Amino acid sequence: MSNQPDKHLRGQLPIPDIPRPGLMTYDAKDPDTKYPPIEPLRPPQDAPNVLIVLLDDVGFGASSAFGGPCNTPTAERLANDGLRYNRFHTTALCAPTRQALLTGRNHHSVGMGAITETATSAPGNNSLRPNTKAPLALTLKLNGFSTAQFGKCHEVPVWQTSPMGPFDAWPSAGGGFEYFYGFIGGENNQWDPALYEGTTPIEPPATPEEGYHLTEDLADHAVNWIRQQKALLPDKPFFVYFAPGATHAPHHVPQEWIEKYKGKFAHGWDRQRQITFARQKELGVIPADAELTPRHDVITAWDDMPAELKPVLEREMEVYAGFLEHTDHQVGRLIDTLEELEILDNTLIFYIVGDNGASAEGTMNGSFSEMANFNGMAALETPEFMLSKMDEFGSPTSYNHYSVGWAWAMCTPFQWTKQVASHWGGTRNGTIIHWPARIQEKGGLRSQFCHVIDVAPTILEAAGLPEPTQVNGVMQSPMEGSSMLYTFNETDAPEQHDLQYFEMFGNRGVYHRGWSAVTKHRTPWMMTEKMPPFDDDVWELYDGSKDYSQARNLAKEMPEKLAYLQRLWLIEAVKYNVLPMDDRTGERANAELAGRPTLIHGNSQLFFPGMGRLSENSVVNIKNKSFSITAEVEINDKPANGVIIAQGGRFGGWSVYAKDGKLKFVYNVLGIHEFTTEATEPIPQGKHQVRMEFAYDGGGLAKGGDVTLYYDGKEVGKGRVQMTQPMVFSADETTDIGYESGTPVSADYTTHNSKFTGKLHWVQLDAGKDDHDHFIDPEERLRVAMARQ
Repeated sequence: MSNQPDKHLRGQLPIPDIPRPGLMTYDAKDPDTKYPPIEPLRPPQDAPNVLIVLLDDVGFGASSAFGGPCNTPTAERLANDGLRYNRFHTTALCAPTRQALLTGRNHHSVGMGAITETATSAPGNNSLRPNTKAPLALTLKLNGFSTAQFGKCHEVPVWQTSPMGPFDAWPSAGGGFEYFYGFIGGENNQWDPALYEGTTPIEPPATPEEGYHLTEDLADHAVNWIRQQKALLPDKPFFVYFAPGATHAPHHVPQEWIEKYKGKFAHGWDRQRQITFARQKELGVIPADAELTPRHDVITAWDDMPAELKPVLEREMEVYAGFLEHTDHQVGRLIDTLEELEILDNTLIFYIVGDNGASAEGTMNGSFSEMANFNGMAALETPEFMLSKMDEFGSPTSYNHYSVGWAWAMCTPFQWTKQVASHWGGTRNGTIIHWPARIQEKGGLRSQFCHVIDVAPTILEAAGLPEPTQVNGVMQSPMEGSSMLYTFNETDAPEQHDLQYFEMFGNRGVYHRGWSAVTKHRTPWMMTEKMPPFDDDVWELYDGSKDYSQARNLAKEMPEKLAYLQRLWLIEAVKYNVLPMDDRTGERANAELAGRPTLIHGNSQLFFPGMGRLSENSVVNIKNKSFSITAEVEINDKPANGVIIAQGGRFGGWSVYAKDGKLKFVYNVLGIHEFTTEATEPIPQGKHQVRMEFAYDGGGLAKGGDVTLYYDGKEVGKGRVQMTQPMVFSADETTDIGYESGTPVSADYTTHNSKFTGKLHWVQLDAGKDDHDHFIDPEERLRVAMARQ
């Protein structure tokens, strides 16, 4: 390492420009005219390149690097040349983990108590990062790093996700990344994603039929960016954050990766846990005296699952295993690039195998369409339906998820899964750190308690950078994590992060000096579970110095120790904005009840052709109510075709469109049922209003309704929608006007031929019964629409 002093004052960012006093000459040709050379800003000498790889929804017992059944040779390669961490923790949910990682602060401290889609007005849950807690990428950029992010960004408040922003929370605007290529939100279709480059929406460069897959595309862009950065700025270190949407549902992967695992999971999830547990001990990634925690009653035993469903259940796990191996392979392409550029040794790599435990959001049966459970409609996916779709799992026609049983198995040896922040199954993720230039041991194991908030302080210390006290004129609060650098070359160094709270939807706990006190409040896959009062939750106590997996509950034997830790949890909860705890489900999905802003107010919204990539939070909500669509179109001498307005996609949504000249409306329920209404006659030539009215039956959620189509107020068609989606259409599909991006709502058209062939002047959506009498006066249209917004 260099001993050359750093001449920059880096505590205040941007680093203030300091004028250099000296002789000022009148004529530049004067021989006394001298100025120091312009020096581009760089970090302190010997600062490494930094690569963070963060996988999605991977439990501790999934990757082969930590004893799991899914082959991850890249993770094994890095672990064998670096360090495995077997007591590294996340927050139990994706967006909270990511915001904590990127800021070095606890997730409630940065407003991310849960996911952005359930934000409330409470400071710990409002999804707004305070400007007193600048992101790591911004700190590194202002200190002279090149910065880039590839993949998932789930930290943008939902009311800021429209094409009009604001973009303060987007990676390439306020997030500190000079380049961003990926998606905004919690998940995406791996075959047909909604992509952004910077803040600009773009379409995938190829189709699934042409071999496109999102994780491969992200790796392509990351590899190309790293090569270009080193070709043009070889002396400037980079910070690359590679966060693919894999292996979050939908589990999408090319067929050849699935076939590698055919027949390998016929023994079921109970036996798989035993196999993984034995392998973990053989590898030494868990202590020799660790115990395998038992299955809870709410998780059905493999032997008790319906025999006719087991082939589907096996296929679900085959698909997932192929998905994880495929993802690890793409990470390997980044590592190969670093090696080819001869910068691998001085690149500090964090390979965090999961942002929480494995996802148990797929019900006991798993799902072909993940949105079924999120809408409370899992019963539509009968065993017969699942069997009929078995060969499509993982393909572009699926939006699949695996069974709760497999998620539990992927969290071996721990209890529970993702969302359950109380237990290690939800929060303990295998992590690998690789930095040959500074880590002496190869293939070592570290067991100090670590948390995702420790990553940012570690990177700053490794780069020789201080935490900034001021960023963009705003005083900064200290980071809440502790650097892990002390563990790199001291196997048994006393842990420095010895107190940490956990909380997610009321599932909560605290770690303190080896002990953990925890209580599970809510079960992730039980969408209609009645929540008990928080004070009725039953707490458990574990001694982690002797019980690695939380297998022996000591609460009855040591009530005083439990009470002490419960009080400690409460103190930490107050300190970091955890209170008030919030276990609501449906209410938090409703922006008005939750208390978060909405982009659109009122019950009417006006659109113009070409508008698109509008998330559900950018459009008036039409679920569980009547609504109408009115559009002014101009038809030439050819029959009209194409989309007037569409919301959602292949796995749920609705569309008003023209086909062979006739107006049509389709309501697609989860990709399982389609209800189509067609006009009896073509749209006449010239300028006309076309209209669709949906009259909701009422009487509860997810009911059906009658459909009526109109041309200029004249009825031209009637139909029926038997059921509707009550909660959400899609996590990744959007609303588009005059065309459709992503996957098509209707099989009547493809997204590539979805552009409306006539002239579209405007479209108006009215939620609830309106007073237009099947026709909107053009002169009143704009005034009424704006007044209602």
